[in-house]
Amino acid sequence: MFSKTKKTERIDPEQREQYEYARRRIKQKKNLMRHFILYLVGSVLLIIINPVLGYGNDILFKDWFIWAILIWTFIFLVHLFNVFVMNKFMSKEWEDRQMEKLKARQAERMAELQKKVDTELQLPKMEEVSPKKPELKNPLPPDVQ
Repeated sequence: MFSKTKKTERIDPEQREQYEYARRRIKQKKNLMRHFILYLVGSVLLIIINPVLGYGNDILFKDWFIWAILIWTFIFLVHLFNVFVMNKFMSKEWEDRQMEKLKARQAERMAELQKKVDTELQLPKMEEVSPKKPELKNPLPPDVQ
């Protein structure tokens, strides 16, 4: 209130959403790059450990590092596919379209249920009940009166 600097700029919700989306995508790509670097360094270490140093030949089968690198390659390819391919198909727009479809289905189902309730439970219409002559019924049996 009494400060000299006033913050009048505010980010509207759409810009904020775009910023958050961009931040998430950058984080995904950064994690993929980290995974790739770790994959390269790990593969080189596995190659050094088994063929060069000969470690693991007596415990495991010969050339076990090839299978470890192949499994790791498969995991890296799944990560790569997830970041670049799946994100294109299942983006924020896809989520919004799916949400709209589900909301439309739910509204349709609720309308069907309401229609079913209305047909099964026939309530008297306002014209059928005459407000001029209210019918009062005596709850007591006739012999008690």
